[in-house]
Order: sequence, then structure tokens, then C-alpha cells
Amino acid sequence: MKKIDLVILAGGRGTRLGSITNKTPKPLIKINGIPFLQHLINYYSKFDFENIYIIAGYKGAQIKKEFNSKIFNLIKVTCCVEKKRKDTGGALYEIKNKIKNDFILVNGDSFIDIDLQYFFNQKKIDHNYIFLNKNTNYKENKKLINLNINQKKIVFFSKESELMNSGVYFFKKNILRKIENKKISLENEILMKLIEEKKLKGIKTNELVIDIGIKKNLAKVQRLLLHKLKKPAIFFDRDGVINHDNKYVYKYKDFIFKKNIITFLKKLKKYYLFIITNQSGIARGFYEEKDFYLLHKKLKKEFTKNNIFFNDVLFCPHHPNGIIKKYKKKCLYRKPGNKMIEKILSTWNIDTKKSYMIGDSKSDENCAKKSKIKFLHSDSDFNKSIK
Repeated sequence: MKKIDLVILAGGRGTRLGSITNKTPKPLIKINGIPFLQHLINYYSKFDFENIYIIAGYKGAQIKKEFNSKIFNLIKVTCCVEKKRKDTGGALYEIKNKIKNDFILVNGDSFIDIDLQYFFNQKKIDHNYIFLNKNTNYKENKKLINLNINQKKIVFFSKESELMNSGVYFFKKNILRKIENKKISLENEILMKLIEEKKLKGIKTNELVIDIGIKKNLAKVQRLLLHKLKKPAIFFDRDGVINHDNKYVYKYKDFIFKKNIITFLKKLKKYYLFIITNQSGIARGFYEEKDFYLLHKKLKKEFTKNNIFFNDVLFCPHHPNGIIKKYKKKCLYRKPGNKMIEKILSTWNIDTKKSYMIGDSKSDENCAKKSKIKFLHSDSDFNKSIK
């Protein structure tokens, strides 16, 4: 599978939002109680990105404090803050010497539900891409409107077209050669030139762009995002549920899937999927945190190849009888404690009344009870559980 990074442009001043952004940068505006940028990271981190880069500008220190060096769904976030505003194209200079892979670029003030798995499934991609959607809600957006796609999917201008830039792109890494340390517009200069030279391919989507950039739209955005993103979840214990519990499994070659688990997971499209697992083997010195991450990155690749997307993986490395000093302690994240579930509930819009936890022990059941989530005991045949 192809290695791809994610880049989020989060440097806008948000002048159209008036006093709302006097103290808060636009991407940190809370939508349904959760910062908008967190919604974006939640959505995109289900894909197997190597890295996430956030390019911040206005009040960027707040964004950096919130996200820099944190890990979301096995992906590390690096936040770069512009010292001087360089517009949407010049901002890419901040990652020019950091990024090593081709990348998906998205705007930090808009959301669109797009399946990006196609790009990960390719061994090689030779073109840059732009996603286009029908402009039905944001007529005041004048950047790259009236676009169309011919049979070869090359983007060109057409006055008859209602298609517009959705704000999601796939770029070859070499596009950064064009980026200098100066103010330049991605839309009006870089992309315009690629379109004129017929070097930009287009993909049409019927999905709606949800944009927080306009004050009068914020109430509408709250409703649209809640409708789009609020779903029930299934919380999985790992050992004995997804794989056979062969005691302190940390190598992929020793990870043996339970019967029918892949078929079962494919049926859960209407749910968020989370793994919450006790990993006392770290505290006991059998393996290290890096081994856990290495295993789960391989598992993520295996799952996504089967169009199974786990939304996050949380683990507790602690145990009161551990031999590694920094992990030797009682911890409420360790099940039957429910801090792993509570952490997820604080950053996701989850319908807990329709959610489940699937586990194989009393500690899993008690964890679910503490969060008032229905519990299902796993068995060797997952078809029983799905009924």
C-alpha cells in the first residue's frame, strides 16, 4: 500500500466570524462541544496516513498546544506555526523540508465526507488530483468555481458548470518544489496554473461541503455535522475478542484472528469502531510501547485493505505489579476502569444508547457498566454476537 501523509491548512484569521475568533482560532471553534479540528482529525485518522501535519497561523500557539506531538489512531501529529502569514500556498513552505511522502491536503475550516482509500490502494500515482462537488450552499466562495471534468478527468473552466473546488486534494510531493517562502495563493496561482497546463485531474463527489467560515452558517453547521457524525459505537476488547488470547501478543506473526471476525467487522458500517485494551505486558517488561504501535500499524493496514476502519486504538500499559517503574501503578484507564471509553466519548459525537462493548471478561463487563454501555460477551462464533 502507498505511503501518504495528511496536511491540514489551519492558518486562517476567520475575519468573517467577527468577534468569535478574537480569542479563539477558527479551527478550534467548538461544534457540538468538540473543536472543529478534532472532528477533522477524527474523520481522517481512520485512513492509514503515515503522518499528520497541521499548518497553523493565527493564534497558532493554541492549536500547537492542543495537537502537537499527540497520537490519534496510531498517527503522530506535527503542528507547524507560520511566523508570517503566507496565504494558502505559501503556508506549504512550512512542511517543505519535513514531509517525505505524497500527501492529501484539506482545509482546516471545512469538512466533506470523502472515501480516500483509492489513493492508499495504489502502488504509484502519477498525477495531482482535486475533488469537485456541486456548489449549492456557498455561492460567496469565489475560489475555483465553475469547474468541470472531461472524459480524461482533466479539470478545466466552464461557465456552464456548477462544480467547484471541495477543498480536498491529492498532491505529489514534488509540487513543493514550486513553493517559496513568500505569500502565494494555492487556489488562484498554483492550482490555476496546473489547470491551464492540464496537469490536474479531477474527481467528482456528490457529498456536501460543510464550512464553518461564515458566522451565519454556524448554527447550520452544528446540525449538519451532528447529523453526519453522530453514530453509535462498538468498543472492542482485543485479546480473546479480535484475536486468540495467547498471552502477551505483540508480534504480528503471533496475532491469530478469531473465527469470522473479519466478516463480522465488515458488517458494522453504521458504527464507530474502537479497540480498548489492557496491555500489562508493557509494565511487566515483556515488550515495549513501540512494539504495540508496530503491531497495530500492521493490523490497520490489514483492516483497511478489507475496508474495515477502526476509528481509534487506546491501551493502558500500567499494572500495579509491573517491573518497569514508570508503568507500575494503579490506573483508571486499566479496565475495569472506564477512562479509555470516557476519553473517546469526550472527543466524539457518539450515541451511547445504541452503543456496545464486546469483551471476554468480567473487567470488560464492569468497564461497560460504568459508562452505561450495553455489554456483549464474545464467543468463538461472531455471527451469534451480531444477531
